[in-house]
Amino acid sequence: MNKLTVEELAGMIDQTLLEQYISNEDLRKHCETAAQYKFKTVAINNAPVPFCKKVLEGSGVLCDAAVSFPLGQSTIETKVFETIDVIEKGAGEVDYVVNLVEVKNGNWNYVEEEMRRIVEVCNERNITTKVIFENCFLTEEEKKKLCDIALMVKPTFIKTSTGYGTGGATVEDVKLMKACVKDAVKIKAAGGIRDIDDALALIEAGANRLGTSKGVEIVEQYKLRLASEFIQS
Repeated sequence: MNKLTVEELAGMIDQTLLEQYISNEDLRKHCETAAQYKFKTVAINNAPVPFCKKVLEGSGVLCDAAVSFPLGQSTIETKVFETIDVIEKGAGEVDYVVNLVEVKNGNWNYVEEEMRRIVEVCNERNITTKVIFENCFLTEEEKKKLCDIALMVKPTFIKTSTGYGTGGATVEDVKLMKACVKDAVKIKAAGGIRDIDDALALIEAGANRLGTSKGVEIVEQYKLRLASEFIQS
């Protein structure tokens, strides 16, 4: 892996703020920080999208909306409506959670239809899609099957986790997903990414995007690491 610049690393980060008890002032500060660091997106719930889009205007940072988050247990029709609605309100990217009940039921036709319909409405509007697997609840075969469906449907990204399950992103999961989809679909690692060592390990394993609430800490740690390496050289 070629060494990333600070700007390249920041541009791989979806800076998350998904708690249900936050205020508009929290959201404003979150967006202003994302703009300062030039993160790719702010990953937020749907209702604050219009507010955050206005704060971010002119910054180049997108609103990344979480659809059917974090359980994924809405109907396909509800997820499609939610996706269209949040795009119309200003989302530039959409992360949706698969219906894990239907995954466990082995109802792969349902899972494929859900993915296809959401990806279609996003593609029609030129919006990036990310499909959240929630790997901590899945067997290796279920992960592979979801990757196979993604290869057919072609969302922009497949994603490891919501960060609200029993586990988050792991190097092993990213390697598995990368082995399945190669470069045909990008991979987002999310959940439990706390420092620069976590971030670089996941990128080395094949992640193209990182979802984390620790983007500032990760970027600042990376700056220090690069400075130290420069001095030593």
